[in-house]
Amino acid sequence: MATNRKAQVTWEGDLMSGKGRIDTVSSGAVGGLDVSWPARSEEPGGMTSPEELIAAAHATCLSMALSNGLAQAGHAPEKLETAATVTFQPGEGITKIALEVVGRVPGMDEADFEQAADQAKQNCPVSKALAGVPEIGLTARLDH
Repeated sequence: MATNRKAQVTWEGDLMSGKGRIDTVSSGAVGGLDVSWPARSEEPGGMTSPEELIAAAHATCLSMALSNGLAQAGHAPEKLETAATVTFQPGEGITKIALEVVGRVPGMDEADFEQAADQAKQNCPVSKALAGVPEIGLTARLDH
C-alpha cells in the first residue's frame, strides 16, 4: 500500500534576506522549524536547512534498511548508530553525502556487516531518490 507524506512550508521574502518555516508535517511529529539561506549556506543559528533534513532522512532510511537486511539474514542488530553528513555547495547543490554506521550485531563479522551496510545503502528508498548526488560514501563498522 502506498503512503503519502506531506510537509507545509511558508516562505517570506527573497532568498538572501527572507526566511521560512516548516509549519507542519502530516504526522504532526515536527513543525515550527525555521529555515533561511544563512542557515543553509553559512551557520545554522538555531535554524534547519533542507540538507539537514535530508541527512536525517537518509540516516533513518539506511538504519531501517540495514536493520531489515540483517534480521532477514538471521543477525538482528542490537543497535545501529547512523550518521549522515550532507555537503551543500552554493551554486552547485548537494555535492556529497557521507554515511557512517556503527552496529552491535551478535554473531556477525566485520566484512559481512560492511557488505550488508553497502546493500542497505544501495537499496534504501532515500538513497535511490538521491542517486543524482555525485558522491555518496559509506563507512560501516562493528562496535565490539
